[in-house]
Amino acid sequence: MATRMMRFSLYADDEGLARVGEIIDREVAFRAARVADRTVVRETSDGDLPMAEANAFLVDQWAIEHPGADAGERRAVDLHVRLDCSLRTYRAVRKAVISGLCPEGAAPHTCLVPWSAW
Repeated sequence: MATRMMRFSLYADDEGLARVGEIIDREVAFRAARVADRTVVRETSDGDLPMAEANAFLVDQWAIEHPGADAGERRAVDLHVRLDCSLRTYRAVRKAVISGLCPEGAAPHTCLVPWSAW
């Protein structure tokens, strides 16, 4: 088993972060992987764009999907999750987490939390 990293940029409040964490925990447990570490990055390091600027497209996505709604406590953050698992398991977990964040379907829908994976 190797340690592998999943990274997500999110536009979320604490409740949204908790929801994303629940999706990750469910998918990791289902596939017998292990979360080695989980870090929420709220600010970028020196020289990088501020998190809000780097993830401005997520702020815009939320505004489009929730016209006129107050963003409340939402902010742009990065979530880094280190997993102990095989490459095959990592790929399955990542795919399932992405599907859980924004379930596809025939009807128009919005994602639970605006996100980007890298």
